[in-house]
Amino acid sequence: MKRLIMTAAFALAASPAWAAGGEYGFVSLRNTDFIVLLGFIVFIGILLYFKVPGLLGKMLDDRAAGIQSELDEAKALREEAQTLLASYERKQKEVQEQADRIVKSAKDEAKTSAEQAKEDIKASVARRLAAAEEQIESAKDAAMRDVQAQAVDVAIGAARDVIAKQTDATSANKLIDDAITEVGERLH
Repeated sequence: MKRLIMTAAFALAASPAWAAGGEYGFVSLRNTDFIVLLGFIVFIGILLYFKVPGLLGKMLDDRAAGIQSELDEAKALREEAQTLLASYERKQKEVQEQADRIVKSAKDEAKTSAEQAKEDIKASVARRLAAAEEQIESAKDAAMRDVQAQAVDVAIGAARDVIAKQTDATSANKLIDDAITEVGERLH
């Protein structure tokens, strides 16, 4: 405060108003420069009396403290935001890794399922081919039996006709006796 008053006094002492005093001198109520100086000194005095510089300093200090608290709060919010961002980035990375694992697992499972399906189809085709071959073999055997049975029937019929034409009663009796003997030997 004293420094301010001293500075103002030196500034006034070095002013050109001392030199321009005119016919009445500098310290006169007719000198406008002197009146302005007195008004300024009274104004400064009033400011000092009501402690305006202290109030201004306090207001500036309060404003600085408010700004500092806002800066601290902004810094805390920034740190919290950075922490949240890092947390979200970590979570995103974990989710991405989990998604990659799920996709890889699904691809592996699909590949395994496709291979299993191929094996199942091969086995099914092999079973169907075997069943078809068995049916063909069975049908072939049945056809062979039918052909043989028909051949036997035809041969018996032809033999009967031939024998009936060539046989007389004695040779027929002899054939019957031979057949009875052969049947008896086969049965015992």
